[in-house]
Formats: sequence, structure tokens, C-alpha cells
Amino acid sequence: QVQLVESGGGLVQAGGSLRLSCAASGRTFGSWLMGWFRQAPGKEREFVASISRSGSNVYYAGSVKGRFTISRDNVKNTVFLQMSSLKPEDTAVYYCAAIPSGSNWSVWGQGTQVTVSS
Repeated sequence: QVQLVESGGGLVQAGGSLRLSCAASGRTFGSWLMGWFRQAPGKEREFVASISRSGSNVYYAGSVKGRFTISRDNVKNTVFLQMSSLKPEDTAVYYCAAIPSGSNWSVWGQGTQVTVSS
């Protein structure tokens, strides 16, 4: 069974940085498409970034492009989200997600809170 566990959230001042990690269980992690989503209070969950199985292709939401970097380590079964130049509007619960097969984001972590103070 695939499980995802996020870590690294916290409170940071505007302009600061945080690095989120998502540890995955499962021996076929290298074959999963991985992504990060976020949900702010009162808003719908939104896409943040995704990374291909090999890590060679990455995609970002326009609101984070140039500030966030997604990466993965297929040996350690971990995906990362490096967040820089953080803004108060980045405050949200951040979720790691996976597509083990097919085309749906079918596996989700429990989320980690990121709060950016102004």
C-alpha cells in the first residue's frame, strides 16, 4: 500500500524559505508521478508543482514559478519542495500526492501547515 508522509512545514517570515519533504512507502516509487498541492483556508485545493518519474520534467503553477523548486530522490523515495521568497499568500496546508498508475492523483499525504507572516 502506498503511503505519503509530509514534513518540513512551519512558520516563516515573508521573504524566507522552507523545504518540504514527502517520504513515500512502496518499492516502485521511481515509477510514480509526484506532485505538491496546497489548500488555503476557505479556498479549494490547488496545484503547486509536479515532477516526472525520472525528475527530468517539472511543472509549476504560475503563482510559484521562479520561487519554488520541486525535486525527487528515487533512492530515498522522497520528493521535495524548496520554497523561497515566501509570501503571506503562500500560507496553506501543503499536500504531497502521487499517481502510481493511470492518470489520477490517487494517493495523498496528510498535509503539512505552512504559515508565512508579513
